[in-house]
Amino acid sequence: MVSATTVEAGVRCSCQDGLVGDGFANGLGCFKSCIKEGQEAYGGECDNSPKRSQRKLVIVAGVLAPVFILASLFLFLCILKRPVKSGAFDIDQAHYHSTMSFRKACRTRLFSYRELDEATRGFDDGQKLVDGTNGTIHAGVLGDGSHIAVQKVQCENERDQIHVLSRIELLSAVLHRNLARLLGCCIESGYTLMVGYEYPANGTLEEHLHNNSGQEFGLDWYKRLSIAAETASILAYLQCEISPPIFHHGLKSSGYIFLDVGFSVKVAGFALLCSSSTTGPLPQKNDVYDFGLLLLEIISGSKHSDMPSLALQKIKSGKLEEIVDPSLYYHEQPIFRREQIEIVADIATRCLLFGGDGKIRMVDVAKELFHLAKESTNGGSKKGSALEETFSNSSLLQMISMSPDSVHLPRIAGPV
Repeated sequence: MVSATTVEAGVRCSCQDGLVGDGFANGLGCFKSCIKEGQEAYGGECDNSPKRSQRKLVIVAGVLAPVFILASLFLFLCILKRPVKSGAFDIDQAHYHSTMSFRKACRTRLFSYRELDEATRGFDDGQKLVDGTNGTIHAGVLGDGSHIAVQKVQCENERDQIHVLSRIELLSAVLHRNLARLLGCCIESGYTLMVGYEYPANGTLEEHLHNNSGQEFGLDWYKRLSIAAETASILAYLQCEISPPIFHHGLKSSGYIFLDVGFSVKVAGFALLCSSSTTGPLPQKNDVYDFGLLLLEIISGSKHSDMPSLALQKIKSGKLEEIVDPSLYYHEQPIFRREQIEIVADIATRCLLFGGDGKIRMVDVAKELFHLAKESTNGGSKKGSALEETFSNSSLLQMISMSPDSVHLPRIAGPV
């Protein structure tokens, strides 16, 4: 109860439940009363209306939104810098800098992946020349009509890639008439590098040795001997005249030997992942032994896996004629040509047996074949002049004594 004598005009006023005050509009009025955090509170401190909560949310969102945007941007940049898996284009910073430095220093043409893909018809199997330990090689035609052979080199990591790029640079600086000219490379396919060589119109030695469908593919003995001598000369040159030396590590396949219209040799398809700094007899052994296999293929026209053991048995027993390519008509050849075939067979045998021991080097083989091919030309052939020029323009001849005894290595004695 409120005393009428104490209120205005004798009117008694009161506030509703939950409100306190005198109830008069011109007085204190009515306002909220509540207990907050253990103490009595009044007015706005008791206001928990939805509008007030929404205002708080707007303020909080305004503060957090820029923070979220900045965090998202930072995360996106981190993802961009992360290296991608092998096989896709690698944007790792170290890889990026290595390829960019290669682009700046590269003296050869840089092909796009699309160029080589179109040239080889999508690397179709019908364009494949060879599939060996040194990688696959596909033949193709570029947009300007020039022929190219594309070697695919699969690298496992960035270190392999940098090594291959350095080998490409080294090879591109070598000028030799029997080395397939390096036209350029492609570094747009992640860790799969592609090397483009000139591809002469006469195809590969393998095609000529094993294609019996037409006479135009046949190789007489003189051509085979010249091919053997030129191949040995370029291998010896790369091992003795280039620093660091370059080894092929794959000439067991005649598909790596191209022939131009004059049947001059153009060697391609090097093992670019093999280290040039390998010590010991291994690099020499690989090339000398493989060259022995190649000589047997040139003599026999065959590349069966059992050819080495079969050939050694026939040569040892004096039955060389049984493995000679029938298209050479061994028994109809003059005596001096039959003797040449026997000498080349002997060289092949020594390459297989003694190459790994260092008893016969590629330069020894090249010198012996050079003299044999020169004798076959009778001094009047351009081929003989080219071989002589190859040797006279380098120091290879000075590495072996000019005496006849040092030219022909001892014949094999005893059991094979």
